[in-house]
Amino acid sequence: MMKCLIIDDEPLARGMVAEYLQRHPDIEVVQECGDGFAGVKAIMQHQPDLIFLDIQMPKINGFEMLELVDRAPGVIFTTAFDEYALRAFEANAVDYLLKPFSQERFDAALKKWLENRQIRPAEDKAADLSEVPAKQPEEQQRIVVKAANDIRIIPVKDVLYLEAYDDYVKVHTGNGLFLKKKTMGYYERVLDPSQFVRVHRSYIIPLAQLTRIEPLEKDSHIALLKNGVRVPLSRTGYSKLRTVLGI
Repeated sequence: MMKCLIIDDEPLARGMVAEYLQRHPDIEVVQECGDGFAGVKAIMQHQPDLIFLDIQMPKINGFEMLELVDRAPGVIFTTAFDEYALRAFEANAVDYLLKPFSQERFDAALKKWLENRQIRPAEDKAADLSEVPAKQPEEQQRIVVKAANDIRIIPVKDVLYLEAYDDYVKVHTGNGLFLKKKTMGYYERVLDPSQFVRVHRSYIIPLAQLTRIEPLEKDSHIALLKNGVRVPLSRTGYSKLRTVLGI
């Protein structure tokens, strides 16, 4: 018996998916969730094979929810907004169902998942998703992180600086340090370039935290932040910083 979750803030939409699944007795609905917070907890608890996931939801959206999952299951997106179709397919989702969808279209998506589930691990697809640039305004203004069993939403204005850390990025804030499974390249693309500058291969700083630039030996420089942290500047980073500051 395969397990699935239905994650959607609309009860009628969840009901439609559950009804369509009645034709597939080998797939069991282990839980229905009305938001992304509940979805993350349910995935951790049940380790489902497949999830049906809405994109626009309260608290955090479907893409942000998937970023918090360590081992993602197969994903079939279900949404009323076709503007997200390209991003869903870029993220290597199994399929994308535009509401309202028919039983036949639903069955075709399930067939596609069953045929392809052994070809490529779901966690690899989740890794692809984590690097798809944000295309919703809220994702450019906040960073959603998982801290132990809690989910926290960090406004980008609270970020002191970002630091590379193996396969993660350290998000330094006044309330502590948080790890995010992203790359520095992702944040360089997503964050406002007039406010955040990648000054080194391992550091991105917000201009609001910069107090001064200090020279070091051999034409090298460092950036001094408001919290006293000294961030090294690469030659390229120093040049970028001067350009943004207009000096």
